[in-house]
Amino acid sequence: MPSPWAAAVAVMGMLTLGILLGSATSQVAQSAGLNSIVLEVPDAAPAKPEPVAAAAAPVPAEPAAPAPLPVTASTLPLAPPPVAEPLPEAPAAPTAPPEIPEPEALPPVKHVFLIVLGENGYEEAFGATSTAPYLARTLRARGELISNYYAVAKGELANQIALISGQGPTPETAANCPIYGDVVPGTISAEGQVEGGGCVYPAATPTLPGQLVEKKLKWKAYVEDIADGCTPEPLRPNPFLYFRSLIDSGECAGSDVDLDQLEADLRLGAKAPALSYIVPNACHDGGEVPCAEGQPTGALESEAFLRQVVPAIEASPAYGDGGLIAITSTQARQTGPTPDTSACCVSPTYPNLPPEPAAAPTAGAVKPSGGGGRVGLLLISPFVKPGSSEEAAYFNHYSLLLTIEELFGLEKLGYANELALVPFGETVFNTGSTGPPLPTGG
Repeated sequence: MPSPWAAAVAVMGMLTLGILLGSATSQVAQSAGLNSIVLEVPDAAPAKPEPVAAAAAPVPAEPAAPAPLPVTASTLPLAPPPVAEPLPEAPAAPTAPPEIPEPEALPPVKHVFLIVLGENGYEEAFGATSTAPYLARTLRARGELISNYYAVAKGELANQIALISGQGPTPETAANCPIYGDVVPGTISAEGQVEGGGCVYPAATPTLPGQLVEKKLKWKAYVEDIADGCTPEPLRPNPFLYFRSLIDSGECAGSDVDLDQLEADLRLGAKAPALSYIVPNACHDGGEVPCAEGQPTGALESEAFLRQVVPAIEASPAYGDGGLIAITSTQARQTGPTPDTSACCVSPTYPNLPPEPAAAPTAGAVKPSGGGGRVGLLLISPFVKPGSSEEAAYFNHYSLLLTIEELFGLEKLGYANELALVPFGETVFNTGSTGPPLPTGG
């Protein structure tokens, strides 16, 4: 242990060292201009400086405290004033639903006798200058004439195919198929049209005769002077020979027969075919060229044929069992000084034919081209008024197909299924003798 004297000397030395260090630090701080750090508190009174000992080094006065900031409105957006909730509206008075027109009713037709002549325009067959008095005046007085009735294509065969299937023409059917061959490639479009070129439609193509068979109804084609029901004759329109479904199934053998079988079938009454399709030969169809020297041409050619066939139908039990006779022509004349290619109602752009030349737009239902011309349609039936006429509405071969399908409750085929197309209604079946409402589906 050190002696007391040595300890005292050590303590004195340490104090002297501390005093020297403190003095040096104070001088360095003053020479550097350092001030004491003062924390400012808003709205607080400035602190009073404490007295400093006289011996201490002078300390610079502290800067005056900044004046307090003025109190201002908050810059934050104010909350929007409360919006009064709207009062609930009174419930609206109930409105009646729009009236939907009742579907027109069709008469209870059970047997359709469709007589299809050759190339005869409306004026030739039914006009004031017609050379066929039996058709234009005698039969006209016994039935109803639809004057604005049009063929749908060029070519007799093409129009007859349209009447029994709703199919549009191919280049070959428009030329009456001089060469007999299948439609190739024969694909069926979404609209139900068989696409391609050729004459014979594939087996998948639906037909009006096929629809009748599926519904357990009978059909027959009575073709004057036919050689063989299943053999096509060049340049002689017989539309049933251009569908594989009718040829390959054997339907043509028993249903495509000669005209001489019509008389016997008319005696069957209720068992007679639902559809009788009646076609004259080349000497009686109204052709422009006489079938033999000295024979008449035009609509006058058909007079002898009509005088034989129409009275026999009218006097038969089959006609008495809900009969309807329809007489029209395949098309108007397409050659000569005044060809008629007009069309009406639904005038589609046929996929198998080149597009028609652009024509100026026309008002109304009739177009100057794209069809087979105005041909007219005469109806004779207990369901139409004798001597009446329908002149306001417009129809075509597809309309007739659609009407036959409606009469027998069948689905619509091909262009007969166009939404803009309408069947015959109460203005045509104008005696008021109607049956169940016209079907709305299919």
